[in-house]
This record gives sequence, C-alpha cells and structure tokens, in this order.
Amino acid sequence: MGKLHIKKGDTVIVNAGEYKGQEGKVLEVITAKNRAIVEGINMVSKHAKPNADNPQGGIVKQEAPIHVSNLNLKDPSQGTATRIGRKANEEGKLVRFAKKSGEEIK
Repeated sequence: MGKLHIKKGDTVIVNAGEYKGQEGKVLEVITAKNRAIVEGINMVSKHAKPNADNPQGGIVKQEAPIHVSNLNLKDPSQGTATRIGRKANEEGKLVRFAKKSGEEIK
C-alpha cells in the first residue's frame, strides 16, 4: 500500500459528496481503509449507552470517516484546494509540496 497524500493535522477541503466545498482539520488517518476523520465533516448520529463521560446516554453526534479520494489539501499560500507532489529539498529529504503554488508543506 502506498503513502497517502494527507496526514493528521492537515487542513483539507472536501471535493465531493454532501460536504463538498467545506474544510476542516484531519483528526485521524486510517491507512488500512484509505479513510480519514475530518473535524466537522461527515457528521453522524450514534446511539450511546450511559457511561462515566455521558451519564444520561442518548444520541451523540460524531464524525465518521471519509474516503481520502474525496479530500484535497488546502494550499498554504492561496487557500484553495491543491494536489500534492513529493520532491527532495536542499537537505535531500523527501517533502510534500503544493502543485498549484509549488510551496513546501510543513
């Protein structure tokens, strides 16, 4: 399995589906299923039993995983969706860069 173009902590823009055009921060990446959990995106209602955190129980809203093919990284300089490339920097280390602006992604 190859590397994914997004990492935990990246700001991404959704390019397909119900949440198209919205952006959020990646909370978790599930590499085995090529999915990511993005803050505020793909919200679902889950029935929760009473527990220490939620003594009342009831219906809880939470983020569900979304496929990484429906996500594009937000360009750090332009603020628009961009594709990702990989190239060696001055020290010879492989880094990600935005294809639109050519800027390195930290």
